[in-house]
Amino acid sequence: MTVRLPESRLTKRSSLGQMVAQSTMLLMISIGLLILLLALLILFHQNANATKGYSLRTLERERHHLLLELETVNMEIARAQALTSLETDKQLEAMAEPRQTQYAPTDIDVAGRP
Repeated sequence: MTVRLPESRLTKRSSLGQMVAQSTMLLMISIGLLILLLALLILFHQNANATKGYSLRTLERERHHLLLELETVNMEIARAQALTSLETDKQLEAMAEPRQTQYAPTDIDVAGRP
């Protein structure tokens, strides 16, 4: 005795198996795309960090050069303001001493009122 199942029942079973296979495939594709998306996000983030690091290193180098230049300029200013430099300055030596000195009266306020 063989029992024959109706065609619709066999079709349902095969379609259920196909649905499981399709859902498994869809799940695997979704997981793969999610992993690919996360990998791309990590790649872009690391690239942005590397770019920032390069910019930071360049700015630090520029800051170092500017600090050296500032120190050099400060040394030149100190050398120019040194007393020995002022004593040997030709322009200062060419100045004539005043013949007569006049001083402002001390009883006048700063605003000019007595």
